[in-house]
Amino acid sequence: MAESAERGRTGLGQGPGRLLVMLYGVFTVAAASRSLYQLIAQFDEAPLAYILSAVSAVVYAFITVSLVRGGEGARKAAMVCCGAELLGVLTVGTWTLADPSAFPDQTVWSDYGMGYLFIPIFLPVTGLLWLRRARRDG
Repeated sequence: MAESAERGRTGLGQGPGRLLVMLYGVFTVAAASRSLYQLIAQFDEAPLAYILSAVSAVVYAFITVSLVRGGEGARKAAMVCCGAELLGVLTVGTWTLADPSAFPDQTVWSDYGMGYLFIPIFLPVTGLLWLRRARRDG
C-alpha cells in the first residue's frame, strides 16, 4: 500500500518540478563557472560581487540536488534555501540600486537579476510555491 502511494505521489523534480530542476541546474553551472573564473582571474576588481556570485551558485546547487533527491527532508531544506535565495536577491538587488559603487561588477542577483532576464527573482518565488504545493500533495 505504501509503495503504491509513493508511486502516485509527484516527486519534487517531477512534472512542473522538472522545469525548476533544469533552471536551477543551468543557473548552478552559469553562476559557478562565471564566479570561479572571476575569483581566480579578477578577484581584486570586485571581490564582494564575485563572492556573492559563488554563494548564489552554492545555493542553486543545493536546491537542484534537493529537488532531484525528493522527500520531506529535502523539501524542507529546499524551502529554507529558496527563502534564503529570495532574501539574497532582494537584498543584493536593492543594494546594487541604492549604492552601485559597492558593486563595480555585476552579480547574479544584481538589479534583481536584470542581467539574467529577472529569472533570479522569479525562480525562488516559483520554487517556494512548488515546494509548498508538494507538501500539500504529499
